[in-house]
Amino acid sequence: MTFVKWLKRNLVVIAGLLTLGYLLLPNVVVTVFSFNNPKGRFNYEWQQFSLDAWKDPCGVADMCGSLSVSLQIAFWATIGATVLGTMIAFALVRYRFRARGAVNSLIFLPMAMPEVVMAASLLTLFLNMGAQLGFWTILIAHIMFCLSFVVTAVKARVMSMDPRLEQAAQDLYAGPFQTFVRVTLPIAAPGIAAGAMLAFALSFDDFIITNFNAGSTVTFPMFVWGSAQRGTPVQINVIGTAMFVVAVLFVLASMVISNRRNKQKA
Repeated sequence: MTFVKWLKRNLVVIAGLLTLGYLLLPNVVVTVFSFNNPKGRFNYEWQQFSLDAWKDPCGVADMCGSLSVSLQIAFWATIGATVLGTMIAFALVRYRFRARGAVNSLIFLPMAMPEVVMAASLLTLFLNMGAQLGFWTILIAHIMFCLSFVVTAVKARVMSMDPRLEQAAQDLYAGPFQTFVRVTLPIAAPGIAAGAMLAFALSFDDFIITNFNAGSTVTFPMFVWGSAQRGTPVQINVIGTAMFVVAVLFVLASMVISNRRNKQKA
């Protein structure tokens, strides 16, 4: 009976840990196989522990070049989507204008639409405009489909903001710019940061839309897909592990900064 009571009391925690373990299992497999030394072309079976891939992560031709392209596209797509998405979110929450409801609904279309449909539509648009497929068409496409996710994240944060804080700043003779920089922006910052992180991850990871609109440009997901037809070099696992570690460190740093701010306020 004691075990049953303990299980009932900790059932939610156990379920959460099991779910988290299930989600992190692929990352663990990728990390483990980044230290593998396969005998053949495919890194699917554990053979022997080795650090060779970590010592030379760019040992595979064109892999680091495709990684650089993906990082550049993700960086600029994040900036573009975050700036535009933040402005759209504030406009939808704070202002009343004609077709506001329609815009509010259309924002969610890229999230609900299958990626292959959006990819084909963007390809048709670029071809009709006579645009040359490559870096810039990928960037435009990524900003377009990341925009909805940023708007959703920022909008949720802006809707939860207390307008009395901005009114108090204005009562203390703060101008519109000062109020926005010192009050509105810091409060909305967590939502903006969440939207930016989501946009970066979606842009870096995207394959379907990128493959339709890339032309001769090769991003890292496209390189991984192409390599899988011939073999899977261990360096792919190395890059995947490094990106996962960087993301975890970034989240931990954000949590530490947030906890410090909360302690200072208390």
